[in-house]
Amino acid sequence: MENRPHNFPRLRALITTLVFLLITGVSAAETVRVATYNVSLGRKGPGLLLKDLMSGEDAQIASLVTIIQHIRPDILLLNEFDHDHQNLALTAFRDALAHGDNGIDYTYSFAPAGNEGRPSFLDLDGDGKAGEWADALGFGKFPGSEGMALLSRYPIDTENARSFTKLLWSEIPDAQFPKNTDGSDYLLPEISSVIPFSHKSHWDIPVDIDGTQLNILASHATPPVFDGAENINGLRNFAEVWFWVTYLNGTVYTDDAGKTAVGDTQNFVLLGDLNVDPKDGEGFREPIDALLNHPRINDPHQTSLGAAELDRYSGGANMTQLGQPIYDTVEWDDDIGNMRVDYALPSTGLRVIDSGVFWPVFDAPFTEILGEGREGASNHHMVWVDVLIE
Repeated sequence: MENRPHNFPRLRALITTLVFLLITGVSAAETVRVATYNVSLGRKGPGLLLKDLMSGEDAQIASLVTIIQHIRPDILLLNEFDHDHQNLALTAFRDALAHGDNGIDYTYSFAPAGNEGRPSFLDLDGDGKAGEWADALGFGKFPGSEGMALLSRYPIDTENARSFTKLLWSEIPDAQFPKNTDGSDYLLPEISSVIPFSHKSHWDIPVDIDGTQLNILASHATPPVFDGAENINGLRNFAEVWFWVTYLNGTVYTDDAGKTAVGDTQNFVLLGDLNVDPKDGEGFREPIDALLNHPRINDPHQTSLGAAELDRYSGGANMTQLGQPIYDTVEWDDDIGNMRVDYALPSTGLRVIDSGVFWPVFDAPFTEILGEGREGASNHHMVWVDVLIE
């Protein structure tokens, strides 16, 4: 059994679990911490992240390692982590996490390449030139740029893991394609017929928790900004979030292996940076509202005191936002405002023991390594939930 520090969130979850077991008489149960963290470990070119990891001198990486070792999720989704063919960078990062007196050993991982930076060989941006990085199937300056990776202390059933990177945008029910201002199609037919809905990856990954299956539903949706009047990124974000709603509703899809797949698993936690806030910023509200209020999902409404405290000193867009700052998960500049875009959403059949956003107040430990915006560990903050696995 791995030694864990008696930090307050872990101790509180342990006490709550013990009380629950005493009341219910349940004899075999385990509290599992599941988290998502956009670590902002995207570099300007392939191999640079591995170089920074091997140097042992990168301050951002050291800060991220410290935070992860402190919160100690049992299962952790990393967003914006550069992928390489042999997952050398991920192996080096796992080694860094296992190092030291507070090390945590993630024995298992899942990190296939996604659509980020994958060449389409088409002129997707309509500038008359095909094959540029802006013409990739998913945003990324090189294949694997700012990809996804799942780390786990428990065995991952890779043979039955489902990936949906090949699923077409046109195959998502009620999804819409962008239009020009005159009402004509923004994308040519040869493009709209081949473009995938997922700009990175959408995964359904079974994890074995001492004989009980827990599925991790993971994704990182495209930001609904950086486009024009056609709103191509906003509409793609709609499709990426809406996919999970339809998947949980029972829509049958075909995964990357050519197998039919439906989201009928009983125990799951949906993780990821969905890049849309239910109240503020750009993006369509319908998909995220439907997801957060889905009858199969229990939204823990994770909070932090740090986000609420920062809001009191913020200006710009933060002054007119409708959402409560205590739910924020990312710190953007004042023109955009801080928002809730990162989610850890368990299924209704799982008992939630504890949850939170790691965003401490100004004078608390670890504040100095968070930094401000993109200058510290990451402008996103880890979102976690403790669930009871029986």
